[in-house]
Amino acid sequence: MDQIHIFIMQILFLSGITVGSKSFSLNDKDKWAISIARYVIYVLTIQGTKWACAVLYDMYLKHGDLDLKLLKKVNRHHVMLYLGSVGFLVLNEQTVIDGDFPQMLIASLIVKYPVVETKSKTTVNYGVGMACSFFEGYLVHVLPSDGARFVGFEENIRRFESQQGVVFPVKKLFVIVTKSLFSPPDLKQFNKCNREGASTIEACRSLDEVEKDVAGVRGRIYKNTAYKIYRRARRPVCVAAECATLIHTLYRVTKNRDLYEVLADVNVDEIVADFINTLRKIIANSPECRGKCEIIYFDDTNPELNFADVLLDRIREIEPNFENLIDTKASE
Repeated sequence: MDQIHIFIMQILFLSGITVGSKSFSLNDKDKWAISIARYVIYVLTIQGTKWACAVLYDMYLKHGDLDLKLLKKVNRHHVMLYLGSVGFLVLNEQTVIDGDFPQMLIASLIVKYPVVETKSKTTVNYGVGMACSFFEGYLVHVLPSDGARFVGFEENIRRFESQQGVVFPVKKLFVIVTKSLFSPPDLKQFNKCNREGASTIEACRSLDEVEKDVAGVRGRIYKNTAYKIYRRARRPVCVAAECATLIHTLYRVTKNRDLYEVLADVNVDEIVADFINTLRKIIANSPECRGKCEIIYFDDTNPELNFADVLLDRIREIEPNFENLIDTKASE
């Protein structure tokens, strides 16, 4: 049912109660106006304290400053209504907050408590759901060995090294999450072609295919791509990298908001943050996948950042001795 229809039904219900109780009189219209203005302030104050507490809790969790984007969620009509009600009471020399406000606040918290308990047990936000889906639907199929046909991601890389005569300084799958959500079909599209001397990334070939029977599909194929990062006056660096497919799906959703009304007003940054944080926790808690995957957040909207350098920085952080590993392999 549309919200406007529900609102009209509430007005009709209110009208019926008012007429039936005969509690309204034109002689008391000023008293009614003052009471309504005061209760409007009460309701908006309760809503405002909830929003303020949510903002403070978000800042506490992220150990950061106030996210200015949260201010955009403030309903300006509510602000105007609040200020108008305060002004009306002041002009009529009435108290803005009366003695019954604490009781109303307590009653509001009592009513909300069962709802809070229910939501805390059942609600899963979009970003968390995406992370669980990506892990169970993809990573568990390409990272650990299944003890049968698939040897596992690390061994798959070692086979590639042996076949191609190269070395991967970090034998992990690098999963890329971009700020814009854009996921190109080839990571070389992130290269800064107009920047002389900048490191670039180029696809080599795929690692050995992973074939599994999954969800009624016989012989489903999973593949990971090996890339080389080319640098000036340095040997290339091999890395297995790809974008998170579900982030690519979210990108398509945001480009077709008219088809997905329920997600039209979602905060994409929050979804991505929840996706990354949840996925990292899941991987860290999984004995089979722990230490086999790196989540890289790349701000592709920043023209100063070079994707290949971002990968190199993470490789250097994980394996500080990676240059020697590459040189040793090349000299064999």
